Amino acid sequence: MDLQLDDRLAVVTGASKGIGLAVTRALVAEGARVVAGARDGSAELSELAEGGRVYPVAVDLSIPSGPAQLIDAAREHGAVEVLVNNVGAVTTRLDGFLAVPDEDWLSSLNLTFLAAVRTTRAALPDMLAAGHGTIVNVSSVNAFLPDPAVIDYCAAKAALTNFSKALSQELGPKGIRVNSVSPGPVSTALWLGEKGVAATVAAAQGGDAAAVADAVVGQMVTGRFTTPEEVADLVVLLAGERAANVTGSDFMIDGGLVKTL
Repeated sequence: MDLQLDDRLAVVTGASKGIGLAVTRALVAEGARVVAGARDGSAELSELAEGGRVYPVAVDLSIPSGPAQLIDAAREHGAVEVLVNNVGAVTTRLDGFLAVPDEDWLSSLNLTFLAAVRTTRAALPDMLAAGHGTIVNVSSVNAFLPDPAVIDYCAAKAALTNFSKALSQELGPKGIRVNSVSPGPVSTALWLGEKGVAATVAAAQGGDAAAVADAVVGQMVTGRFTTPEEVADLVVLLAGERAANVTGSDFMIDGGLVKTL
């Protein structure tokens, strides 16, 4: 399927690993050029850059000036036509709401929500001038599946999903589409790494990280975690012109974890 992304300039945030790296790789496979923003690089991203169609940019998107710096760097390669707001982070806390200070709330909101707002604000003039563009925001099932262990992350993702829907109403008549993707547990370091959710829960409960992961898998009708590549395929489909009349929508990819929507 030709998604009509040949030579389009895309910006992906949080692009050095996990879902962001998979999205970058998938966009390149569809012929796009990708400005890959991340605070830290990775060997995998550097390898992609050797192909000449990926331009890594080291940037801290948690600070107010970071998103504009990324988009300014992107404009060295042309006007931004596709934006994938993927950057985010989660900290699992098992001591309850009162153990989450303002600093942690602000950290979550800055990186997981406001980074997307600010990057969109910086990139939007290019799309408005061209009369077309696509924005895909990587949200989470936690936007509508609250979990007290990641209460600040849930709130930030809920804001991101709401932002996507509201912005789509303004920008649709101007030729710009805005959608969101809401993965469930994905086989990345966020869930399965040494400091990931499974390991954190296991350490608190005196159990085994693999057993925690297996318990989560047991709640999915497919019986497995989603892969980063599967999320990336959905993101890139929405970014391309084969989905030209899809806007204001949120797409779950959760292996059947959520049963009520």
